[in-house]
Amino acid sequence: MSEDYYFLNTAERKALQSWYVWLDDNRGDRARLRRAESPEDILLTDAFFHFLDKMNKASPQWSQNKPMLTSAGIAGALSHVKTDKQTPSKLHNSKATDAPKQSASFAEQLATPSEGKSKAPMSELRFQQLQKSPTTDDFYRRIIRAIRLLGGNVNIVSLANDIIHWHREFERQVDHRQPANRLAVRWATDYFTALPKNSD
Repeated sequence: MSEDYYFLNTAERKALQSWYVWLDDNRGDRARLRRAESPEDILLTDAFFHFLDKMNKASPQWSQNKPMLTSAGIAGALSHVKTDKQTPSKLHNSKATDAPKQSASFAEQLATPSEGKSKAPMSELRFQQLQKSPTTDDFYRRIIRAIRLLGGNVNIVSLANDIIHWHREFERQVDHRQPANRLAVRWATDYFTALPKNSD
């Protein structure tokens, strides 16, 4: 994923990964987050306040810039991730340069078949439904389904970034005069470029 589209700074990425590791050591908190059916349910958990504390210490502007439901969506989604999967992107890495390798984005992962399989983890229909989620609750449920389709193996920084991006667009905080910067366009580019050509 191009750096131009990241809403997370370096300190926030590190805090996010640190909280994810903490969650693995606190299974009860993880279980409570997993039982939440919506971002609003997550607001009532101790683990969520630990998440906010972690992110605010890393970046004092976190709570000012990220609405509560956005943060809750990230915390809840990460509780369903089994492995922070970082694999080199097949779309955004040039063999001709020595530039640092970019990891496959969340959307690219949704289109990339797992080893030994020929079909994308998420079908085009479900991918389009995810893109067109009409409410924050629908988006949250579809994100959780997407994580499950990936077997819980997800690039957590890309996932968190995309949740932030979706919420900002939903709340009209993103400039729509530049269509290429819209999440749907970026997701579609990564997904359909990575989609196996024989996929139906």
